[in-house]
Amino acid sequence: MTRPEASPCAAGGRVVTTSAERHVRALFDAVGLAVPDDELTSIAGDYPTLRHQADELHRTATDGIPRAVSAPKTYRALAPTAPPAHRATAETIRSTARKLRDGTISATELTTDIFARIDRLDGELGAYVSTFRDAALEAADRADRELRAGHDRGPLHGIPLAIKDVIATIEGPTRANSVVVPSRWQGNRDATVVARLRDAGAIPVGKATTHEFALASNDPANGFPTSRNAWATDRFAGGSSSGTAVAVASGLAVAGLGTDTTGSIRHPAALNGVTGLKVTFGRVSTAGMMPLAPSLDTVGPVARSAWDCAQLLQVMAGHDPSDARSSRQPVPHYLDALNGSVRGLRIGWPKGYFFDPGNVAEPVTAAVTAAISVLREAGATVSEVRLPSADMAKFAGTVVVLSEAFAQHRDDLVARWADYGGNVRGLLARGALFGAADYFQARNIAAVFRREVFEAMRDCDVLILPTMPTGARLLDETDPTMMDRWSSASFTPQWNLTEVPVCAVPVGFDGGGMPVSMQVVGKPFDEATVLRVADAYQRSTDFHLAAPAVLRAAGAQVGRTLPKDI
Repeated sequence: MTRPEASPCAAGGRVVTTSAERHVRALFDAVGLAVPDDELTSIAGDYPTLRHQADELHRTATDGIPRAVSAPKTYRALAPTAPPAHRATAETIRSTARKLRDGTISATELTTDIFARIDRLDGELGAYVSTFRDAALEAADRADRELRAGHDRGPLHGIPLAIKDVIATIEGPTRANSVVVPSRWQGNRDATVVARLRDAGAIPVGKATTHEFALASNDPANGFPTSRNAWATDRFAGGSSSGTAVAVASGLAVAGLGTDTTGSIRHPAALNGVTGLKVTFGRVSTAGMMPLAPSLDTVGPVARSAWDCAQLLQVMAGHDPSDARSSRQPVPHYLDALNGSVRGLRIGWPKGYFFDPGNVAEPVTAAVTAAISVLREAGATVSEVRLPSADMAKFAGTVVVLSEAFAQHRDDLVARWADYGGNVRGLLARGALFGAADYFQARNIAAVFRREVFEAMRDCDVLILPTMPTGARLLDETDPTMMDRWSSASFTPQWNLTEVPVCAVPVGFDGGGMPVSMQVVGKPFDEATVLRVADAYQRSTDFHLAAPAVLRAAGAQVGRTLPKDI
């Protein structure tokens, strides 16, 4: 442990500092960051861990021997409860589209009902930052008139969607849940994905809550809500696409859009019991998305089912000339792949790391293992595969995302430190603690892990593993800087480095009644097979249709007003 040393302060007194604090101060001074002493102390406390893990990246990149850098994460014991006798009553895009066409409900009635639920429940759930009531009802009326006239734009026609508040819409400002508007941000028109969904008849109903800049938990002092888990409002809702996942899980939208840079779709989808798809990098345009780490950022769907995700992806996918990273790969017809069969498909089971007892809770292991058995009984073959660099790749993802996020915000952070929320500014500043050599070696580790994945998938069509090590934990156990996620086992960031598609799929509940999820990992641009496996599993189970058993009565508030219509 570093020995505290005395250092004079400007006021003539003396403060206790450490060599780590002085070193961190020097790094910040080099880039012009004036970090207050109390915040610097907190950041410096994490510096030895960050430096140790970065040094392990260098060692592994040099000798090729994978290291384990995760420390076990312990939580206080919770009284066990019986898993909920869930009611498979949730509506999907597919079922709602059928009702819109058979006259059971109109788009106007559906959208009006969505806003009534928002008014009744969102003061407690915090799914939305703002809502587009007038514009959405106008769009719903137009959808009804078009459908009556025989102008059917497809299954999304008249479907209300939640849009994460880092994705631009014409109805209102895109703020990324921050009072800071990045100097380079241009978001005065629909993002490409929003424009495509709107053309297909979908109806944006509001901006969904996110973590500030899709990175760190919101600072209550800045006035933005914190999403609460749809199954229990004292539990963490995940990050950073939490608002979208909560809205879908609690019926405040039929589906929605999220973004995934290190797991930000899959993480809240898992904790709230819905389906979320991280697409292949470049498969869906990010034009009109406020960037976090441009080499990792993806936009994807959050919905009840794999079928719903396939339908959304069908509209969203495809080359966009306004996005330099957008792929020209042809877009298949995803729904054609959802034939209900996995017979002959080959599943890889990466038991090491992802199923190690110290890394994942037993109820999660049991639920995911049972899901694999369902697929095996349906005709898939299962074989064990090895991914020895999984833990190193997890931390490599930390270096990449923090380095790129700091690069995105450096000038604004220097000029407006106090305007950024307390959690996000500290996390962005941690990105300044890595150098070019660290970033380069993180990219080397990413390449190593990518080779391991591709080698493992030479004889497999998909891999299956847990999405999260546990179900949703209590809010007061959650580290707002997310350092605990990056210093303990984590199962989502690795896959952004490999650029492959991954779907989070509900597979049951833990001992506390919180949803549990598996990830289905596929080959680049093979979302069709990933969705085929997820859909086949969902045809045999109904966990994806489970609705939260209890939602609090209307009018309950958690320190904020209801969403403002704009």
